[in-house]
Amino acid sequence: MDKMDEELKCPVCGSLFKDPIILPCSHNVCLACARNIIVQTPEGETPPHSRASGNSDYDYLDMDKMSMYSETDSGYGSYTPCLKSPNGVRVFPPAMVHRHCSITCPLCHRSVSLDERGLRGFPRNRLLEAIVSRYQQNRSVAVKCQLCDRNPVEATVMCEQCDVFYCTPCQQRCHPSRGPLAKHRLVPPTQVAGASQQHPAATARKLATCADHDVENYSMYCVNCKIPVCFQCVEEGKHGKHDVKPLGAMWKQHKCQLSQALSGVSDKAKDAKEFLVQLKNMLQQIQENGVEFEACLVAQCDALIDALTRQKAKLLTKVTKEREYKLKVVRDQITHCTMKLRQTTGMMEYCLEVIKENDPSGFLQISDALIKRVQSSQDQWVKGALEAKVGPEFDLTLNTDPLLQAIHQLDFIQAKDFQETPLLKQKHAGGQRVTESAGAEGLAVPPAPLLQLEKCCTRNNSATLAWRVTAGTSVPIEAYVLELDDGNGGQYREVYVGQETVCTVDGLHFNSSYNARVKAYNSVGVGPYSKTVVLKTSDVAWFTFDPASAHRDIVLSNENQTVSCNSYDDRVVLGTAAFSKGVHYWELCVDRYDNHPDPAFGVARINTMKDMMLGKDDKAWAMYVDNNRSWFMHNNSHTNRAEGGITKGSSVGILLDLNKHTLTFFINKQQHGPVAFENLEGVFMPAVSLNRNVQVTLLTGLEVPKNIQQP
Repeated sequence: MDKMDEELKCPVCGSLFKDPIILPCSHNVCLACARNIIVQTPEGETPPHSRASGNSDYDYLDMDKMSMYSETDSGYGSYTPCLKSPNGVRVFPPAMVHRHCSITCPLCHRSVSLDERGLRGFPRNRLLEAIVSRYQQNRSVAVKCQLCDRNPVEATVMCEQCDVFYCTPCQQRCHPSRGPLAKHRLVPPTQVAGASQQHPAATARKLATCADHDVENYSMYCVNCKIPVCFQCVEEGKHGKHDVKPLGAMWKQHKCQLSQALSGVSDKAKDAKEFLVQLKNMLQQIQENGVEFEACLVAQCDALIDALTRQKAKLLTKVTKEREYKLKVVRDQITHCTMKLRQTTGMMEYCLEVIKENDPSGFLQISDALIKRVQSSQDQWVKGALEAKVGPEFDLTLNTDPLLQAIHQLDFIQAKDFQETPLLKQKHAGGQRVTESAGAEGLAVPPAPLLQLEKCCTRNNSATLAWRVTAGTSVPIEAYVLELDDGNGGQYREVYVGQETVCTVDGLHFNSSYNARVKAYNSVGVGPYSKTVVLKTSDVAWFTFDPASAHRDIVLSNENQTVSCNSYDDRVVLGTAAFSKGVHYWELCVDRYDNHPDPAFGVARINTMKDMMLGKDDKAWAMYVDNNRSWFMHNNSHTNRAEGGITKGSSVGILLDLNKHTLTFFINKQQHGPVAFENLEGVFMPAVSLNRNVQVTLLTGLEVPKNIQQP
């Protein structure tokens, strides 16, 4: 049952559920936690929306929001009369309520207003309470320290947040009560065991009574409202004209639906386990094949003459990059698949425990939401999700025989024929010693290709080059080699080898000048270089959103410049440009902003997670903002809260300065907060995360703002 832990923990306090209640969005929170996250605003004002911060502090408990709580709300006031419901929830008489009360779900951020019944209006999740009790009882059988290396001794404490049992030495060494761990609650193991043994007795099975008619038991199910009702609700209440069916029949029907849905997910989980085994085996195969390929490559390159030493190093680098790329892709796929499998397995175990329960009304309270969750979980395992993105084989082949033969022939001609054949002469071209024929064309290397300047051009950060052979030549050509420098006057590198005479090179730096040249070779040797052409890339970046890398819930329009989303959850979309040097600035105009969501704007690596808010993993740097304030976030760490938010018509600017390695944000042309991130290295892509309540349009090719605050 360990995989089910996350299903049984409150999203607010992080501990196992205690007296859980069901929110209208079908998520659960502890009753005590629900009291803590109630927000009051004066009548007529919109209640503030909370957000999930990803850490134990939770942004919706910030001091600015705590200031809106009255002493009466907290339950400590003594001068205001109040009523008390049978389950202990304090309910204020309608005449005493002067403020609008609402509660926001910490998982989906959906807010709901409280009526005069207060928290008593939310049903109690009796099934979840029973499962938690049984879970605690099963865990309390043998309480030993979980961190002792040998001969575990009896545990003395248990951390409710870490869910780990410690003996006294291990607790002092691994879990000291200071720093971030000071907020964790340590309890005796006997208290956990005692609670698990006493709780079932205190919640003995009894027929559930109607929330509106205390003396009536639930006996029917309202199909329209999807809740259990009693006989009096049908005869006198609002359910009189609704479609009402027997409780037992609907209980069996929904159990059957949930069981059928679980069957499909179970098959996917089995396939995922087998797939994980294949991926882990593939890691070893890739490692072994990479080492073997490197050894073969070194042996082949060592057989070549000294002139090929630098080429050997280049080839080794390519193999290493290929191996690292494959290993990284497989590791990322293992991590992603493991996370999904754990979530799916935990949900399955939880659903199976729910099916075991014999409380029809309690089951029907949560069955619809569980069925939708199971069906949604099955949709996650789409076609291709259980297929490896890379294979263990290396699609690289080094055939040295023709090259060695050509080198030996060239040396033989240079050593012998130069002296015996006056038709051959030597010359140096571009620092490279080559052989040129004055009549014996069959023994000559190719002449220098001619660059067609009228066809050479740049677009954004791409360059297209075209060339042709010298007119009248009949020297055979096996292939051409196109070389570019690094855009900063550095060494040349090969970017294309082949028989085509037109080549487009993508991914160049913006606002850079590249030198390009081309040469040809055949079995005799390598010919001279062509003349050098200089190509300048665009000063500023022009790009759109990339549909190929976007999450499937993302909706693009306006020639991929406008983005929205079909999901209530945050989804990520990247831009088509990739930056590794220079200064770049772009903006996003907020076309639609409903219900105070918190979209995130920034930059990311190409392999960042697409199904969560931007900045929650270590591959994205972002600012998420609502209508009142903003935070910077990277690797789920929230910093630099700043007042001021966005609304419809606002613009959010992103300044990526890779000369200074910084990232800065702007709202409505004004710098928002300090420099957000420093020491940025590598390749970054523009990125946005949003849900269905937001639509933004991308504006590129903009000038860099002036008067920027320095870090």
